[in-house]
Amino acid sequence: MNINQDKHFITLLDHSVSKESFSLFLDENLALLATVPQPSADQLPKYYESDDYISHTDGKRTLFEKAYHFVKGIALKQKTKLILKYQNRGALLDLGAGTGDFLNAAKAEGWQVTGVEPSEKAREIAAGKNLTLYPDTANLPDHSFDVITMWHVLEHVPDVNSQIITLKRLLKPGGTIVVAVPNYKSYDANYYGEYWAAYDVPRHLWHFSRTAIEKLFGSHGMVLKDVLPMKFDAFYVALLSEKYQAGKMNYFKAFRIGLRSNAKAAKTGEYSSLIYILQNKS
Repeated sequence: MNINQDKHFITLLDHSVSKESFSLFLDENLALLATVPQPSADQLPKYYESDDYISHTDGKRTLFEKAYHFVKGIALKQKTKLILKYQNRGALLDLGAGTGDFLNAAKAEGWQVTGVEPSEKAREIAAGKNLTLYPDTANLPDHSFDVITMWHVLEHVPDVNSQIITLKRLLKPGGTIVVAVPNYKSYDANYYGEYWAAYDVPRHLWHFSRTAIEKLFGSHGMVLKDVLPMKFDAFYVALLSEKYQAGKMNYFKAFRIGLRSNAKAAKTGEYSSLIYILQNKS
């Protein structure tokens, strides 16, 4: 996807895998940041080759991983409850399904579930949970889903416009899309700057604001219905950011920064991560 690279925003490192340097450029019209250079499709998989890439593992080796999975269990219940506020039970597609925990939670709540996950490793783990995940959306039928969810996935997609066109193809008229992404306008993003873990370059190719989501989806007939906070993310991201900045996980400071970020966001709406509820109007 081509955007107007109006303004250099920040230069930062891939702290978790390659240690390579990348820049973010701002499209001022969209209020969207782009990672530059963007790795090619052939290059991108190597940046995910890490046992520490936690969404592709069920590992509970460290205190951090144990805490992550404990919080994830709480978040799964919140996610399934949230979706029912906007759409009655029916067919649900989760893109970027990871190891399948959200799909299993949705299935237990009565949804007919389908999942897509590019990572073969993650699909294998999901298979052990009696879930069959597709590697892509190519063979999924048109207009067959009431709800499509993307939990921290859209920022990984090379071409956002093409992805939205695919979402439009798969979603029923009047269906609901749930998109959760990091928010580079949050307090914790500003506080940590180049060490903010949710930039996560180059795995995160795009960095969204509310304006970007509303304009990008609006151009395809999607209406923004609601914006909701992901309050746990401020603590998780602050903890990783502390590791990148100071070389260790400072739990007490990260907790303090997470609290401060959420307190600021209670007034501004700029939480560390945001959930966007969008409706397909046609």
